[in-house]
Amino acid sequence: MRKTFLTVAFVAIAMISCKDKTQDKIEDATKEIGTEVEQKMDTVAAKAETAVDTAKAKMESAVKKGEEKMDKAADKMKEAVKK
Repeated sequence: MRKTFLTVAFVAIAMISCKDKTQDKIEDATKEIGTEVEQKMDTVAAKAETAVDTAKAKMESAVKKGEEKMDKAADKMKEAVKK
C-alpha cells in the first residue's frame, strides 16, 4: 500500500512539474509570436509608406509633365491666333 501511495504521489508531482514547464513554454511562444507580429507589421508599414511616397513622386512628375505640355500647347495656340 505504501509503494502504491508513493507511486501515485510521484506521478502527481511529475505531472504538475510537466504542466508548469508546458505553461512556461506556451507563455514564451506567445511572447515570441507577439514580437514577430509586431516586427512584421512594422515592416509592412514601412513598405506601404515607401510605396505611397513613390506613387506620390510619380504622380507629381506626371502632373508636372502634363503641365509643361499644356503650357506648350497654350503657347502654340497663342502663336496661331497672332498669325
